[in-house]
Amino acid sequence: MNLDGDLDPVETSWIPPNDWIKIKTIEAHAAGEPLRIVLDGLPSIPGRTILERRRYLKDHLDTLRTALVWEPRGHADMYAAIITEPTTAESDVGVIFLHNEGYSTMCGHGVIGLVTVLLETGIIAKEGEHPVVKLDTPAGLVTATAHREGTRVREVSFENVPSFVYLHDQTVHVPTLGDIRFDIAFGGAFYAFVNAEDVGVRLDAEEFRRLIDLGVRIKKAVMDSIPIKHPFEDDLSFLYGTILVGEAQSPQHHSRNVCIFADGEVDRSPTGTGVSARAAIHFARNELPIDEAFTVESIIGTCFSGKVLRTTKFGEYDAVVPEVTGSASIVGMSEWLVDPHDPLRDGFLLR
Repeated sequence: MNLDGDLDPVETSWIPPNDWIKIKTIEAHAAGEPLRIVLDGLPSIPGRTILERRRYLKDHLDTLRTALVWEPRGHADMYAAIITEPTTAESDVGVIFLHNEGYSTMCGHGVIGLVTVLLETGIIAKEGEHPVVKLDTPAGLVTATAHREGTRVREVSFENVPSFVYLHDQTVHVPTLGDIRFDIAFGGAFYAFVNAEDVGVRLDAEEFRRLIDLGVRIKKAVMDSIPIKHPFEDDLSFLYGTILVGEAQSPQHHSRNVCIFADGEVDRSPTGTGVSARAAIHFARNELPIDEAFTVESIIGTCFSGKVLRTTKFGEYDAVVPEVTGSASIVGMSEWLVDPHDPLRDGFLLR
């Protein structure tokens, strides 16, 4: 620092010791939801499929997830993604999604953020105004199309995995709330959908703590009363979160929802997999025709749009193939260090 108070650039020749873990990331957000993308520094993750690699991470390298996602490098609502080699011939990359409790099966905001980063940084080189990027995810192959203006990715649309209504018009008793009506639908993950009005909560930031409490309690009650079974994969057979649905604040938008997932994590975005599952619900109710877009607000007012591209069968279920569109921004680049002598090296959480 100069005597006049101006700051000079800080230079150091310090190099972290060789026994420290060094992980390079690029930081982004999609509609406000964070995405920490791991570029380098992790050991090899074996597996023929993304589900096998996801399982290996969970069984052998979970402390790296907690180190990256939990405090002091992250926080209770941090979200991350690991880029891997593709596992199918048609895919460009594989991806594994991380959160405060474990590993997602699919992630809409993660796809939007990851594709934006891959193209804007040149990690993947694609020509044209609408390049296509294919991703191997734990839930299956996801095809994304970027919409570019010059080198900037303005939006990303992705064709999600088949989405379907698992159960509709169910009722569960939630202590202190009473009997609550809900639907369960799959959009890459299973969610319980509840009308916010039924539980007397507003879908805005002032209700943040109450939304967590309600979402967690409803999720537990549904999990205790309803078995979840994916048509093909046991690793996907669980309830990921609760999505509370209400009216939009803007008259130009269809609705607003807030997703409480994992261990009380609140999605700042409208939740791409949730929008996919909602497309399946609205289509099944004859509320949404094929190729008609609907725009969903998040807790902070950001938006994703969704629509049904076509119908299909998924196991025994009548399903839809949805498309979700949103935008993302890059906000930083980091190198994270894990000192093996640090007693808090694996992270901790306070809520």
